[in-house]
Amino acid sequence: MNTFSRLRWPFKALLIALPVIAFSYFAINDGWFAQGDDSQVDRALTGGPSTEMPAPTPDDPAAVQVKGREAKVSESRMFAYQPEKPVDGKLKGVVEVGATGFNSFVVNMDKNRRWEVVSKDFGQSLAYEGLATTEDIRAGLKKYISMMFDKGVKSRDVHFIISSGAQKEPKTTVIASELKKMGFVVNLVTPEQEGKLALKSALPESYYGTAFVTDIGSGNTKISWMNAANIMAEEAPGSKYFEKEKTDASVYEEVKSKAGKVPQRNREVCFIIGGTPYDLAKQHRNGEERYTVLHAPGSYAADKPKTKSGLNIYKAIQDATGCDTFVFDWDANFSIGFLLQLPY
Repeated sequence: MNTFSRLRWPFKALLIALPVIAFSYFAINDGWFAQGDDSQVDRALTGGPSTEMPAPTPDDPAAVQVKGREAKVSESRMFAYQPEKPVDGKLKGVVEVGATGFNSFVVNMDKNRRWEVVSKDFGQSLAYEGLATTEDIRAGLKKYISMMFDKGVKSRDVHFIISSGAQKEPKTTVIASELKKMGFVVNLVTPEQEGKLALKSALPESYYGTAFVTDIGSGNTKISWMNAANIMAEEAPGSKYFEKEKTDASVYEEVKSKAGKVPQRNREVCFIIGGTPYDLAKQHRNGEERYTVLHAPGSYAADKPKTKSGLNIYKAIQDATGCDTFVFDWDANFSIGFLLQLPY
């Protein structure tokens, strides 16, 4: 083969390659192809878009998505504490005259104040609607007393308390009078006492130095915590504040101010009880668990004025304390706390 034949094929290959090289050079330098970045590399490797999101600005719709992710984190928090069972205890009963009716509880309690609920009944009374007579009231009270006797509670271990919210209702005087006629002692409790009694039932000793208690009632909200050996308590508006023409904004600021008094060391966990927390917890209770960790306030929808007001209070407490673990106790209440502070 002569020299020209040997050079002909490499020369043809060069003629074909030159246009391709030139096109690539000018295309890249003129910006025809976008320069690669890490996210594009991620897409190439995974076969899909990168999962990393840029940090959103406050007005960015993506901010809602991020808040949603944060809410899910708080929703998934676990609470594994389980209280000790009473040993060789005895039955005690309490009837609470509350702002919306009669409630009764029977508990098994031992000398070390370990306790468990045997029965609980939440009743609705017409006493505050202006429709009930003294006979209606007596019949309702006898019903609760008979139920306790049937459970095995002795008459000397049945107690009656009238909550601070109920004391503001005109019919309370009639109820107290009827109880006295039946031979029972009537115990009146103040908001501060309710806060302290709620703490006695809801706050385990192992959490004295790291947690606080909130009781969101209809008439008022009680916030309490341990300060060394002393119980501190603050009162704020309850979830029916809308009936008193109080605004959401004013109540939010008042509750936030009161909750802000909880020491920083006591803000790791909040044990929360009351009507609104009950309504929230029942939306996602797992079986018959004793404790349910509530979701963030913004995760709930309010379909009733009372729930809306209760969520406003809940949010104010969370904003004031920064606490991210609100644990609803299905059994604790200030009425049981009343039993716990009585002589055994």
